[in-house]
Amino acid sequence: MYGIVNKAIEELVIANFGEEKWEAIKLRSGIDIDYFISSEPYDDAITFQLATAVSQEMDMTLSAVLIAFGEWWVVKTTKEKYGGLMEAGGDNLKQFLINLPLFHNRVMLIYPKLTPPEFKVTHVTENSINLHYLSKREGLQDFVRGLIQGLGIMYSTPVTINLIQTRDEGSSHEIFNIIW
Repeated sequence: MYGIVNKAIEELVIANFGEEKWEAIKLRSGIDIDYFISSEPYDDAITFQLATAVSQEMDMTLSAVLIAFGEWWVVKTTKEKYGGLMEAGGDNLKQFLINLPLFHNRVMLIYPKLTPPEFKVTHVTENSINLHYLSKREGLQDFVRGLIQGLGIMYSTPVTINLIQTRDEGSSHEIFNIIW
């Protein structure tokens, strides 16, 4: 993952719990990197070590950490750093979700070494959509749940998210049913 992801975890922790807590999390994670460079790729293991350390240090489940981080990523990180890109996604939640399969094509112009997930949409209705999440990375479905919740916050649209298919149960990918 690119350094911007790890920097966002750092910003989330510092904004909510302070610099001392971030230093404790870094120590617990065993990661000896003083500063993450946003445009540089880092091993995925570093991101998972940080998330695990946050979980342990804050006495939260890893699931809760990933959901909180997904929300933060949309509401704070992308809004501040990529506002125009986010706004180009659509005028409302439904439009953004329908346009999501094309989103990472634009992101890859900024981060050419990105290995993005693939999103597909099916069963589009007036108030719901099925979002298919296909990724080489495992263990990020709660992060995606947080992203969806963050999009709901961004568009001031309360969402209900149901995981209707998961790799944890032998499927090839996750499907989230999103209702607004």
